[in-house]
Amino acid sequence: MYTAPDSCRGRCHEPYNKQDECHCNTKCEKYHNCCEDGFSTSQDFITNEELLSISEQLYKADGNKAQESDITINPQHLAASTETRDREDRSPEPLYTYVNQKLFSKPTYASFIKLLDNYQRQTGRGEAFNAEQLKEQDNFLWEAMKTEPMKKLYDFFHKKNRYSTPEEFVSDLKEMWFGLYSRGQDEGDSSGFEHVFVGEVKKGKVSGFHNWIRFYLLEKEGLVDYYSYNYDGPWTSFPDVLGMQFSWDGYFKEVGSAFIGCSPEFEFSLYTLCFIARPGKVCRLSMGGHKLGIQTYTWTKSTYGDGRKYIATAYVT
Repeated sequence: MYTAPDSCRGRCHEPYNKQDECHCNTKCEKYHNCCEDGFSTSQDFITNEELLSISEQLYKADGNKAQESDITINPQHLAASTETRDREDRSPEPLYTYVNQKLFSKPTYASFIKLLDNYQRQTGRGEAFNAEQLKEQDNFLWEAMKTEPMKKLYDFFHKKNRYSTPEEFVSDLKEMWFGLYSRGQDEGDSSGFEHVFVGEVKKGKVSGFHNWIRFYLLEKEGLVDYYSYNYDGPWTSFPDVLGMQFSWDGYFKEVGSAFIGCSPEFEFSLYTLCFIARPGKVCRLSMGGHKLGIQTYTWTKSTYGDGRKYIATAYVT
């Protein structure tokens, strides 16, 4: 019987083979390299109900999020579906009217912001981190691990037998998020963190770039021009979700979604949760009683460790 290379049909419990495109054994969930139609053991499988529950716990644990008085946004023009591609700026004012920058002195914010200037945005240009920049990656991860959302996320995965120690968890986070791979040839020009949180430019368009702090800082410098929005979430407090169109130093983002007002660790924890629990799929979560989805994709052209997959992208859908 023919079996598609990206399917588990007829392949359950087969031995690991590094030549396989994806895997169907008892360890593939831990290494986030299962085929998309899945393989699970009853003990370790993460149910949809568990995802709804843990996402609500992470939401409630985000003590570093912005309060109502910390941020004022001005969304202005609501773009129709026919308007999102025409690259017309229909909002003359900036998106952010006010941000309380005292937020940025909090340890996770400060360590996150230090990472943002470590990348070249054009794909095809290899990244090279010096010792200080590698230390900044470690600092952010360990500052995040001191927070309640990341503690709860680790405890959740620990109980699911995905990680034995916080050190193992952090080591894997560093690889899956900061490990370099090549969107072009062999130049090591990209990573999950750069794509999702910093943003890239590929073929003349903005790729990734889903973080509100990055957006605000570049808008303040005059490097981001907000055009319009096509979605505003039902949340009346932070974090909220906004879908928007904008230009980054002349490069256009047709539709980009972002959490607004969350802490870096909250956003990092949700994307990590979904990438590990539902890699390559829409992950159904709940936040303050409202449902949302997060789409993740795995990078399929290279791996780390024993065939573990890097994060290609993650965003609210």
